[in-house]
Amino acid sequence: MTRAEGVDRPDDGTPRTPDRLRRRASRLLSQLTTRSDRLINDGLARADARKWHYAVLASLQECGPGSQATLSRRSGIYRSDLVSVLNELAERHLVERAPDPDDQRRNIITISPQGRRHLRRLDKVLDDLHDELLAPLTPAERDQFVQLLTRLLDHHSRTS
Repeated sequence: MTRAEGVDRPDDGTPRTPDRLRRRASRLLSQLTTRSDRLINDGLARADARKWHYAVLASLQECGPGSQATLSRRSGIYRSDLVSVLNELAERHLVERAPDPDDQRRNIITISPQGRRHLRRLDKVLDDLHDELLAPLTPAERDQFVQLLTRLLDHHSRTS
């Protein structure tokens, strides 16, 4: 039996998702995450960037310079993965590395002027992508949606 066989289809031929699945927030969030990731990753790729580039640059811009360990905690990027992200950003002159005056074994990472300009371009790219992702919602609904997602994430971040 193929995937399409046995699936109820409305008159227009599209598969009909069972109501009990459409009522499951976890399933809806999972499916939306998949679509959101694809949209964001593809859009950032067209701007010659990746989501981890944005996370590091935004962290540096908002919170200031930091060590790799600090950036890992701020951005949620594993330390081992962060090294390659920082190498990519440094090769493009978007960040600068300098020895930590308090501990010469460590580097302090700073966003460069070119990195600030690139971050502003990426902000615009992401604004446009989020407009596309959230197109069916009014501005007030978008704000409320983000507030609710933030509350859920904050709750589960504290309890896990």
